Amino acid sequence: MDAISKKELAKIACNVRMGIIEGTFNAKSGHPGGSLSITEILTYLYFKEMNINPEEPTACNRDRFVLSKGHAAPALYSVMANRGFFSVEELKTLRKVDSRLQGHPSMNYLPGIDISSGSLGQGISAACGMALGSKLKGDAFRVYTILGDGEIEEGQVWEAAMYAAAKKLDNLVAFVDNNNLQIDGTVEEVNSPYPIPEKFAAFGWNVIEIDGHNFDEIEAALNEAKATKGKPTAIIATTTKGKGVSFMENQVNWHGAAPNAEQYEIAMNELKALLNEMEG
Repeated sequence: MDAISKKELAKIACNVRMGIIEGTFNAKSGHPGGSLSITEILTYLYFKEMNINPEEPTACNRDRFVLSKGHAAPALYSVMANRGFFSVEELKTLRKVDSRLQGHPSMNYLPGIDISSGSLGQGISAACGMALGSKLKGDAFRVYTILGDGEIEEGQVWEAAMYAAAKKLDNLVAFVDNNNLQIDGTVEEVNSPYPIPEKFAAFGWNVIEIDGHNFDEIEAALNEAKATKGKPTAIIATTTKGKGVSFMENQVNWHGAAPNAEQYEIAMNELKALLNEMEG
């Protein structure tokens, strides 16, 4: 990837992070930590990789995205707003009564959401169904999903993984957000899913390991996924929970807590300073 494209994506990611902070601050609730850890992945998918058009959110030939870790909705909403699906100002309505931006993504309220999600372990099954449907109908669209590393402790994930390999769903890409933290602590402390790459490989997937904050590595992994035939691809992304906000990074307490006014100012000032540096 050329330096200009990478810089533009980095600036978009910074704006997406500000949207995450804006939304959770105004909601006084939400999940900033795991939203910040998937920002680069979502930014690349929505601005470079996926065949989507905000003006035609239900186009039959569009690529599909499933946020299997649905509690990271602030990240999805922010990237969608920055992509033009709706106004960035609407991010301030996160979790409000009558808002389209519910605590977990709902396709009933917001155009551009391909499936409602939030019950952990179920999103990847929906993604499998979409990928199979694409093949059965002879369509060309691809399906992308993001799972949490804590989420893959759910048994349904592995039923879906087995099914995807059995049906040779090479149009399916599953990112695992491996930030090593879930609501109750580290994933090792709760119910270790490690080793993650070996597990997906044993289930018949093409497996790629990347730094989930590195656009070059994200791009290379997705290019490999498109070139892989006969099996789905799992991209195991090493990430940092709370990435981009100094006091949130690698802190489990920010799994499901919103910043107060003072913390909001600190976070936004850090991100604005970073954006100004990139634009300077």
